[in-house]
Amino acid sequence: MKKKKIASALIIASFVGIFDIGLRAQQTRSTTYCNPLDIDYTYMIYNSDRDISYRSGADPAVVEFRGEYYMFVTRSMGYWHSYDLLHWNFIKPEKWYFQGSNAPAAHNYNDSVLYVTGDPSGSMSILYTDNPKKGDWKAVPAILHDLQDPDLFIDDDGSAYMFWGSSNLYPIRGMRLNKNHRFLPVGNPDSLFNKNMERHGWERFGENNSDTIPGYIEGPWLTKHNGKYYMQYAAPGTEFNVYADGVYVADHPMGPYVYAPNNPISFKPGGFMNGAGHGSTVLGPQNTYWHFASMALSYNVNWERRLCMFPLFFDRDGLMWADTSYGDYPHFAPSEPGKKGEFSGWMLLSYKKPVKVSSAVEDHTAQMLTDENAKTFWLADSNNNSQWVEIDLLHPCTVRSIQINYFDYKSDLYGRIDGLRHRYTVEGSFDGKTWQTLIDKSNSYRDAPNDYEELAVPQRVRYVRYKHIEAPTPYLAISDIRIFGTGDGQKPHKVSGFKVERKDDRRGALLTWDVQENTQGYNIRWGIAPDKLYNSWLVYNDNQLMMRSLTVDQQYYFTIEAFNENGISEQCTLVHVK
Repeated sequence: MKKKKIASALIIASFVGIFDIGLRAQQTRSTTYCNPLDIDYTYMIYNSDRDISYRSGADPAVVEFRGEYYMFVTRSMGYWHSYDLLHWNFIKPEKWYFQGSNAPAAHNYNDSVLYVTGDPSGSMSILYTDNPKKGDWKAVPAILHDLQDPDLFIDDDGSAYMFWGSSNLYPIRGMRLNKNHRFLPVGNPDSLFNKNMERHGWERFGENNSDTIPGYIEGPWLTKHNGKYYMQYAAPGTEFNVYADGVYVADHPMGPYVYAPNNPISFKPGGFMNGAGHGSTVLGPQNTYWHFASMALSYNVNWERRLCMFPLFFDRDGLMWADTSYGDYPHFAPSEPGKKGEFSGWMLLSYKKPVKVSSAVEDHTAQMLTDENAKTFWLADSNNNSQWVEIDLLHPCTVRSIQINYFDYKSDLYGRIDGLRHRYTVEGSFDGKTWQTLIDKSNSYRDAPNDYEELAVPQRVRYVRYKHIEAPTPYLAISDIRIFGTGDGQKPHKVSGFKVERKDDRRGALLTWDVQENTQGYNIRWGIAPDKLYNSWLVYNDNQLMMRSLTVDQQYYFTIEAFNENGISEQCTLVHVK
């Protein structure tokens, strides 16, 4: 039964063309996006000894080519195309290699897309095509060996380099290539840098950087900006909430590299879904940089992951940083004029609100739908059109968008499968009696496991009702239905009693504050200067945080703000920690 569900193809070429036209049309309807990204993630076909079905997308390599974008993802049996970095359609290439590719890399060079993928135990080839939509890839004969997490980089002067590394022992390495002669190596590999857990707290292994065993350093990706070379890398492990990207900076692709003082530069340890590591940076619409990365779901297996994207900037001192604050709330889309991916200000209306459901199985209850935890889920007793969810927002609110995160519970699906789709409707009501349609996906043909829908017109409602029609899995399971917009009540007051106590182990600090009334949660911001508060941590259900991600000899400035469905409080006075 299970083997019959393994598919080797996605969709016939004519349907891809129709979908591509529809994709262009959709771009005029969405002004925002919400992490995790909603793409048709591939069901994994490795870990077969455990026979567990799960979707995953990780290690995204995103490149611009002829004004459009291509995204290559670990073990996805193809890749994705977009006109705007927001709407993505899957491409099953005409000719493809490395079906089990890990941590791919790509580069736009000489009117072709170059592609390479990791193989820690064998030889590798560089693939190339001048028509990635068709996918008629050709291979340079195998010339590279034993590389994991490769990154191919060709500089403005035409010089070519390969970087790689994925180890809890060995460093990030690099070597020069001769692009005019089959990309053969020139000279011997050089070690560029390694992790330093004794100084860099965020590189420590484990959830909340709490383990003492060696963490991993992996996933190099080189970006050139204003004559400087920014070598991004990931640590400490893909399954943890603190999976992040840091950066070293140099004046030459082969270094010497200097550790950036504001590391990590892509960090999302709190909130609904965590992690922001092993990614890539691309110059997108409106000449704005975007950083794509991996998030950890890690319920069925450790390697169950999703993708995210954040706007990325370089400040006046040349520091690279990604804006991950409220990183799984709606942000303006890359093509939205003048917004540069900034936070929309739409708050979470559904958090811990009362929920009624048509049915529930065991401890997978209705309240799992509004708990802001990606690893818990509601499970219905059947997958049919009699299932429904009703959320009471308690007060009339202005609803602007809704995200529905389906969950893989005993899904029994493997590989790329034709015809997967999610169909449903969402209704809203002011009084619980008269209902109007907010979202109609009754005739949708999209596979949308993390479906995010922005309402064409904001609606004033108190009750929101999801009515199920179809999901491609044997069971109907949903992690969270997240409703965004604005409430009519008061924002929280400024947080009082905020303290930061740096520990004897200078990598750690204990943050405490007074419990505030009328509050859903808190957003902690910190950085190396008052005007460089580039990192953030979203905290629910607590008034303290033990942070273990600091650099030993670095000073920091901290502040905190409270938030609820009505908005965000003022920030408290900065706390300087030497």
